[in-house]
Amino acid sequence: MKQPWGGRFKESTDALMLRFSSSIFFDQRLYAYDIEGSMAHCRTLQQCKILKPAEAGKIIAGLGKILKEFDQGKFKVKENLEDIHMNIEQRLIDLVGPVGGKLHTGRSRNDQVALDIRMYLRDAIDAIQKSLHQLAQTVLTQAKKHVDTLIPGYTHLQRAQPVSLAHHLLAYLEMFGRDRERLADARKRVNVMPLGSAALAGTNFPIDRQYTAKLLGFPAVTHNSIDAVSDRDFIVEFCAAASVLMMHLSRFCEEIVLWSTSEFAFIELSDAYTTGSSIMPQKKNPDAAELIRGKTGRIYGHLIGLLTMMKGQPLAYNKDLQEDKEPLFDTVDTVQTSLEVFAGMLKTAKFKKIKVEKLAASGFLTATDLADYLVLQGVPFRDAHEITGKTVALCLDTGKTLEQLTLKEFQKFSKKIKQDVFDYLSVEQSVKRKNVYGGTAPNRVKEQISRLSKIWK
Repeated sequence: MKQPWGGRFKESTDALMLRFSSSIFFDQRLYAYDIEGSMAHCRTLQQCKILKPAEAGKIIAGLGKILKEFDQGKFKVKENLEDIHMNIEQRLIDLVGPVGGKLHTGRSRNDQVALDIRMYLRDAIDAIQKSLHQLAQTVLTQAKKHVDTLIPGYTHLQRAQPVSLAHHLLAYLEMFGRDRERLADARKRVNVMPLGSAALAGTNFPIDRQYTAKLLGFPAVTHNSIDAVSDRDFIVEFCAAASVLMMHLSRFCEEIVLWSTSEFAFIELSDAYTTGSSIMPQKKNPDAAELIRGKTGRIYGHLIGLLTMMKGQPLAYNKDLQEDKEPLFDTVDTVQTSLEVFAGMLKTAKFKKIKVEKLAASGFLTATDLADYLVLQGVPFRDAHEITGKTVALCLDTGKTLEQLTLKEFQKFSKKIKQDVFDYLSVEQSVKRKNVYGGTAPNRVKEQISRLSKIWK
């Protein structure tokens, strides 16, 4: 078949080259956006009297039939037509005759594909935001259940201080809040209409770009035609925001993997989000968490691939830009699915309440409280730190916890220590005393739950 652009060519395109340069295998998912954009362009051509009303009506009716064919799975894609744009245009001509060839007046595939991608990504961001919101609700639901559930807090993956489980979960909600802001900000730069830029220089026809933008729900149009057809910053920016979001999910997944082990035993994952072993019948593997953690690297790869693709391109459009779609589509699909799977995994997970006595005996979690107690007795913090360190060393030598030491043993290191020190060594009191704004004290955690519930309502 002759190519629509083949007028100046004397030889046919090599079959392998045709397949190598074709994007129809992956860009056909843009069909609805391409048709919607074409309908708006058709109405713009009618508005500026390039198309007669009857011609525009015929074209729009034909595009409507094509949309129906796609939706019903009846559209027959022709691989030799390279991309979704040419497939739709050729089918339109088949349906309505030569008048269908007038639709491409005043535009190029360069600004056409830029429009389609922006419309697609605009909707994709909205869908991801919806899934992120659902995940936030799940985090809040779990947090409300576990304000008084205490777990060890860690630094360097070593037990550090006791914290509310809810406080720990809400730390991730703070991250997701920043993700939501990044996506919303990126969407502003996605939501700009490039149609009318044509190949690179603009068009000779007096089309009203603001009119087209209004039809398609864009609040603004691009200002420079060269930039409009060669810009993929908005895709790179989205993929960067997606990479940060996946990084946050991956960190959460890493903790869930650890917490679900027998060594930690903080959480029991639902059978629906775990798998077994082909050889070890006792195993229950946290596959959902591990897969999300693994797919994070895949999203990073797409970001680096896009940046690398863009870094050497001169203005304006180059065929390299065809390579923007597969990483974008896969990023959208992976992030969307990861959010949904993670929300389901977290919603069905059961957190285990660790006995306070067990917490007190693990890792000297209230050692910092002992140092703070000494400071309140007038001991300089650095001296208090050393005294506490020596006290912990005694515990290690004698096999005792801090709470099991006698007052006499404490006073070997400082006469400032009195009987009331044992109130400071209580795990529950340690948590309650962290009453600074943003701290882990139960009333402060409830305060943050209330604030975040309003933000994510």
